[in-house]
Amino acid sequence: MIERRDIFQAVADPTRRGILILLASQSVTAGGIAEKFDAARSTVSKHVQILIECGLLESNQQGREIYYQLKFEKLKEIDLWMDQLRVIWESRLDNLDNYINKLQKD
Repeated sequence: MIERRDIFQAVADPTRRGILILLASQSVTAGGIAEKFDAARSTVSKHVQILIECGLLESNQQGREIYYQLKFEKLKEIDLWMDQLRVIWESRLDNLDNYINKLQKD
């Protein structure tokens, strides 16, 4: 399947972030996911589909049930982006700290 969606677009939605948190600890069926949210099952299903399309979830059929699980390796894209931001902000905070220390000495 060709990924049609961006993972940043996917995690921008609070419901989808909640689904990711739910699936971080266990595989869950669509019904199990829907039970955890105050939304119609079809709405939750659309959120799950978006997460699948961007590669954050995968499904495994076990008998008549389909279980969804988080693909942790795909989260590395977000982690790398956050690392870039973290480096920038740590540098800025270090510069601010140095400036404040300089002011206190003067």
